[in-house]
Amino acid sequence: MNLLANINPVTRIIALMVLTTPLLLSVDVMSAAIALAATIIMAPFAGVTWKMLLKRGWPLFLMAPVAALSMALYGRPEGKEYFSFLLIHVTDNSLALAAAIGLRVLAIGLPVVVLIAKIDPTDLGDGLAQLLKLPERFVIGAVAGSRLMTLFREDWYSMSRARRARGIADQGRIKHFFTMTFGLLVLSLRRGSKLATAMEARGFGGTQGRTWARESTVGIRDAVLIVVCAAISASAIFIAIQTGFFKFLGT
Repeated sequence: MNLLANINPVTRIIALMVLTTPLLLSVDVMSAAIALAATIIMAPFAGVTWKMLLKRGWPLFLMAPVAALSMALYGRPEGKEYFSFLLIHVTDNSLALAAAIGLRVLAIGLPVVVLIAKIDPTDLGDGLAQLLKLPERFVIGAVAGSRLMTLFREDWYSMSRARRARGIADQGRIKHFFTMTFGLLVLSLRRGSKLATAMEARGFGGTQGRTWARESTVGIRDAVLIVVCAAISASAIFIAIQTGFFKFLGT
């Protein structure tokens, strides 16, 4: 089931901002836990299984404990102190901040995996140019660049096989990595120059308004998504305030 299949990519980005921005107002466990739980529960309905969420969000699951540990060791010391050494003070407040920061990293990061997954770059470019009225030249260039990103791995494998065929691949790993990276950079610059020339020849750099092959539209489902995300973030903040967990950022 993928309820986001026909949702405009621009709507997804706006919904992501509506969901995550209010979470930046407070550093508390309650609001982050509610938003995180809602994200995990709603992920399958967005076409992202829990296995996919774990696989794609693994950097966040590594970053969250690191952020929590640093806050536990160096957070503002308040309340009962459990351990101290030089600048390290583990107290009630630092542990509470550690839990809040760890959950908040996941609560803000995982919605990106859920809402931005499977967005087609062309559809996104159409939405940015037609709905948000961003400069067409910039949008088309960005879409073309994102399309070329998928070629990096193929270029790397091709260069690796070519070097091995010439008998120059057997060398130190570090030297091999930097040599391959430089070769990939040169190849990318050449391909970018050819693409820019081809796009200019086809009139992509013109000053007149252009037409679009596919019209980017929004509908009721787009509005529902934004309302649902707003309800989740508002509920998280409201419950945090009512339960006394809300702690405005900077206080």
